[in-house]
This record gives sequence, structure tokens and C-alpha cells, in this order.
Amino acid sequence: MKKYILASSVSLLTISFCTVASAQSGTRSEQQATRVDEVIVTAQRREQASQDVGVSLSVVGGEQLDEKGISVVNDLENAVPNMEVDSQFGGGQPQFRIRGIGAREYSSNNASTVGIYVDEVAHPYTVTTQGALFDIARMEVLRGPQGTLYGRNTTGGAVNIITYAPTADFRAGFNAEYGTFDRFKVEGYVSGQIAPNLLGRLAAVTEQGGAWQYHRDTGEKLGDLDKSAIRGRLTWDASETVTVDLAATYSIDKSDGRGFRLLGPYKVANGSVTYPKDTAWRITGWGISQRLADVAGVSTDAKPFRDNDGFDVNARIKADLGWADLSSITAYQTFSRKEYNDWDGTRFQESDVYFYNDINVFAQELRLSSTSDGPLQWMVGAHYADESIDGGFYTEFRGSTPPNYLSSLINTAYDQSVSAFGLFTHNSYQVNDRLNLILGLRWEKEERELTSRGTYTAPALPPAPQTFDTTMEEVTGRTGLEYKLTDDALFYASVARGVKSGGFTTYNSPNSQAARPFKPEIVSAYEAGVKSDLFDRRLRLNGALFYYDYKDQQVQGIEFDRTAGRLGKITNVPKSHIWGGEVELVWAPINGLTITQNLGYKTGKYDEYFAVDSAATVAANPPDGPWDIIISNDRSGERLSFPKMNYGGSVGYDWDMAGWELRAETNYNYRDELYSVSSASIIDAYWLWNANFSVSPAGANWRAGLWVRNMFNTYYEETRNGFNSSSRPTTSPSQGRTFGVRLSMDF
Repeated sequence: MKKYILASSVSLLTISFCTVASAQSGTRSEQQATRVDEVIVTAQRREQASQDVGVSLSVVGGEQLDEKGISVVNDLENAVPNMEVDSQFGGGQPQFRIRGIGAREYSSNNASTVGIYVDEVAHPYTVTTQGALFDIARMEVLRGPQGTLYGRNTTGGAVNIITYAPTADFRAGFNAEYGTFDRFKVEGYVSGQIAPNLLGRLAAVTEQGGAWQYHRDTGEKLGDLDKSAIRGRLTWDASETVTVDLAATYSIDKSDGRGFRLLGPYKVANGSVTYPKDTAWRITGWGISQRLADVAGVSTDAKPFRDNDGFDVNARIKADLGWADLSSITAYQTFSRKEYNDWDGTRFQESDVYFYNDINVFAQELRLSSTSDGPLQWMVGAHYADESIDGGFYTEFRGSTPPNYLSSLINTAYDQSVSAFGLFTHNSYQVNDRLNLILGLRWEKEERELTSRGTYTAPALPPAPQTFDTTMEEVTGRTGLEYKLTDDALFYASVARGVKSGGFTTYNSPNSQAARPFKPEIVSAYEAGVKSDLFDRRLRLNGALFYYDYKDQQVQGIEFDRTAGRLGKITNVPKSHIWGGEVELVWAPINGLTITQNLGYKTGKYDEYFAVDSAATVAANPPDGPWDIIISNDRSGERLSFPKMNYGGSVGYDWDMAGWELRAETNYNYRDELYSVSSASIIDAYWLWNANFSVSPAGANWRAGLWVRNMFNTYYEETRNGFNSSSRPTTSPSQGRTFGVRLSMDF
């Protein structure tokens, strides 16, 4: 509670300061209140004011990304209520959760509970979303099951990333920043007409430097960024009724990985060294063995690293048929992942992993949408996807065999293919000036196939491969209503059913039976909310409440096979539920001053869950099996593991003084505590504050600024790792305070 009072006090002090500064500047017309800007979104596949869309929706504008410190999609968790993104165990495999719906796993082969879209093109494997964000117009985050508007079906929600389109007039510009630990970022673009009826835009970015961690034994630095990307877009008016949009993006990421800290004293397996608990924030350790270096194609002095590259190309065609618009989206994506992580955080090889993946995705979508001004608005669509993801990972874990107490090099490899086809429709009917009814449906069929040899130890020959398959055929949908309480207030309510694909567990297991498929999860979502603009649109206040009925929730668990014994794998919880809500506020009390606030709360429980008790089951059966007696614990009533609450906001003030345009801004976010399943411990709650100040001559085409991120140098953790048992956990820390300068220029 003290933290909430502190946050409110700081906000009020900032508001008071800005109000006084405004009164003293005397450059505004009698300090009359301005209005909250109208935001146009495409969340429902057509341009609408965000306040007219009857769904729970948050929008982050492209100009806000730098101010809020959003450099990768993961950072959205500090700007959007009831959203979390974890890079699992400090690696490049993020997991997205919205309203508590989301997985926690480090393998790359399963579908995400949250759909990630870039210019309407789905990224079904979240490891491909970790490139630099650049040339972004806005980001839209939708909460709740999606499937009647989008190419893929998700239970948690969707993140739509919309990049800037080519412009008819010539424009160019760049944004450069330099900061602590010699980190710098340079982003630029050029846009304009290339030929009659042909517009183009070329944008590029590079991020370099920033090594903030160091090796406890050698002092060597870790954490340098080495990311670059380039995107080209063409818009061709092929005729008066046909427009073609072409886009291609190439990205490369050769950044250092994240180092781990020791949460307690750590005695290495052979007993030669006992490390004390790490107290220095930036300290870490690593060391790759010769055999793991050989398979990774690096030397034994390699740091934790990423060596990823991806190429995306798509064509979006829109044809005006007179009575309807026909849209076609054809997309192809290829991505290569190579990544080495040292999870034990020491120079000993006791929890090291090297990931390797090749991902290829082809997708085709067709949509037909009404164009009439009548009460009925309709859209029908079809989506097809063909995907392959091959690869796996090598691991070295703490062992018990002298002289070095290390296991041999373990390989877990798989080949997976996915074929998906869906038909969907979204329709609305305007009953009268105030009431709008909505009905959406989706049918889809998805086939997944995975070939695995299980986990085997080199140089032994791998076992014979086994192939597993799973098919999902589901009907989902959404029904709802939108009712205008006044011209500036909208009430909405909906009932939706969403489904997330089943899949395969690709963890370390001596038996390939661990890859047997788990079932899809299904969410029945009930939601009601209000969107309102008050006081002549000086204040925007939106809120929503939700209840989720969760069936076959996918969680990390344990199963026993009669002959194979214990299998660590993803399992299904028969029944659980989640409920909560969000409030978002934007207030413009005086000209130049904008205050935003957001609050998200959620909680949930298992309603029916009998989890296998591994120790009791092993004790109840013969040492070498068969495992016929399964002992379970009733975990019904146990709270689901996610942060209950997050609270955030910003205060920004623009004013003129002596021929200069100035802006001061601060933004903040509170994240509640989180239970770490891997380490069986609590990750503490934290506050995160950023601040920005910028200045420009009135009417100039350039702007200079100062920024600070994590202003109060808050220590906070992302994930914890208990692979060497919960008595020896390590943690993935986040960066402390950084500061720097920024220069922007447009031509």
C-alpha cells in the first residue's frame, strides 16, 4: 500500500509542477484544456476509432516506444495492463501471457497462446519476434480469445504491430541514441513516390553495444547488442480498384545472451569450488565445453550468444469489387536460430544448452468484406498455413560420475510439420442508432506431426525415430453487443470461445514417449466493459471485467509411462478459471499536459487437477518398473501462477518557452510478485520508472533529448532456473539504471 501511495504522490507532484510551469510560460491560449486524441485502429480489419471498438484494446503509438523503453515486443508488458512476457530462462524464446493465459516453456515448436501479427501477417513461433522494433506506426494489444477476425486462433489475445506505410510526398528521417555501457541505436527511413502509381519506403535500424554484466572470474563483459534489420515496402495502385502492397524484412541478431546470478551458495559437482551467493547485481559466469563448442561451431572462449537471422516477405492485395472488398495476404517466413545459454551461471558446465532451429512458414489468407453503408456489415475469410520447424537442443547437466561429475553431451532433436486450414466470419448488425449486435464464427482443422528420437547421449547411436501426430478440429466464435449509452460512452458485452492447438513436449527425456501429444486448451470467455470520453473529451476512461472458464489448460507437469517411467512433459489440467479486469485512463486537464493510468488485476484457481506425485509414485513401484501404481495429489483450489496485479501510467507535458518547444515525460509500472515453478520460489514484485526530456527550436526539423530508464535503479528478475534442483537456483536479472541522449531529425 505504501508503494501505491508513493506512486500517487509522485504523480500529483508532477502534475502540480507541470501546472505551475504552464501558468508561468504564458504561451498557451489562456491554458484552455485540450482534448484526448482520437486513435484510429484496424483491430477489426477496418479503420475505426478505438473508442468505437467493443473489445478490450490497448494502443501504443510508435512515437511512444522510445519514451516507454520498448525496444522488443517483450517490453509491452510494462505498458499494457494484464500482460506479461518472459524470455524463458534468459533465452530468446519468449512466452506471452494476457489475462493469465499463457505458457512457460523454452522449446520453440509449440503455438503461442497470444497471436503476434506484423502488418496482418502471423508469427506463429514467438522466437521469431525478438528482432529490433523499428519504423512502427503503432501497436495494438487485444485481450481475450481471437479467431473470427484473424488468420490464427488464440486463447489469450493478439498483438498487432503496424509499420509505417509509404507516403506520396518525399520524407526521410533518422533517430539516434547513445547511452550507458556504450550502447547506441540508429534508425532511419526514406519514403516517397518512385514512379506514377508506385510508392516506396525503406527503413533500417542497428543496435550495438551495451554490455552491462561481467564474468566473476575473469572480468570479461557480457550483454552487447548486435542487431540489425532492414525493411522495404512498396504500394502499387495497379488500377483504380486494385492496390498491391509488397513488403520484405531481413533481420540479424548476433547479440550476447543473458547471464545468470546465483541466488545462494553454489557448490560445483566435483566439490572443487563453492561459490558464495552473488551480491553484485551485474555479476555472472559462463564457460562452454569443447564438445558443446564443437556442435555449436564456436571456440571454447565463446560467451552466451544468439546467432539468429530471419527473412519475411509478403504481398497484400486489395480489390474493390463494388459490392465488397477482396483482400489477399500471401506470406513466407524463414528463420534460423542458434543460441547458447549458460544456466548455471558459472565457468563449470553444469547446466548449459545450445538451441538450433530452422523455421519455415507459408500462409495464404483471403477475405471478402462488405462495403455498403447498410446496417449489416459482414466479413468472411479463409486461412491456410504450412509450417515446418526442425531442430532441437544439446545440453550438459550436472552429473554424479567421477572424475568431472558431468553427464555426456545430450541431444534432443525433432522434425515437426503443421498444416492448418480455417474458415471464419465476423458480422455486425446495427439494430438502431445505439444498439449493434455482433456474431462471429470459426471452423478450423489443424494437423501436427512430430518425429523424434527422444533424448540420446553421444557418442551412442540414437534410437529409432518415432512419429507422433495430433489433429484438432474445432468450432469457435464470438457473440456480443455494443450499446451507446451516450454519444461518448459505449457499453459492450461478449461471450467468446477460443482454442489453442495441442502439441508435443520436446524436453530432455530418455524415452521418445515424452513427445506424445498433449490436448488443445479451450477458453470460454465472458466479458463486459465500458469506453467513455468525458468532460468534452478531456478525460478518457475505459474499463472491462472478464471471467474465463478454462478447459484442458496446458501446464508443465509429470506423467508416468508403464515401461518408460517418469516423463517430464506438458500436460492438461481438466478445469480451471480466471477472473479479473482492467481500467485505463487518459486525462488532458490543461493544454500540453497528458496523464495516463492503467490498472490490471487477475486471479484464478485450478478447479479440477490431480497432479502426479513423482516421489511417491517411484517409491510405490519396483526400482526398474513397471510403473503401474500412480500416486497423485489433489491440487484443486490452488491459485494459478501469474502476477495478480500491475499498475502503470505516464505524465507528459509539452510547452513553449523563449522560442523553444520542450517536453518532459515520466512513465512507470508496478508488477506483482510471481511464483517461479522451476525454482519453487517467489520472484519479488517491483516498480520500474523511466523519464525523458526533449527540446527543439520552434518549427525546427530536429529534436534533442535526454532519457533515463529504470530511473531508481530497481533490481528485478525475469525468470529463475532450477534445473540443478531448487536448492541451487539461478536467476535471470534485468538491467539497472541506464541513461543517454537522443537526436531525431526529419526532412
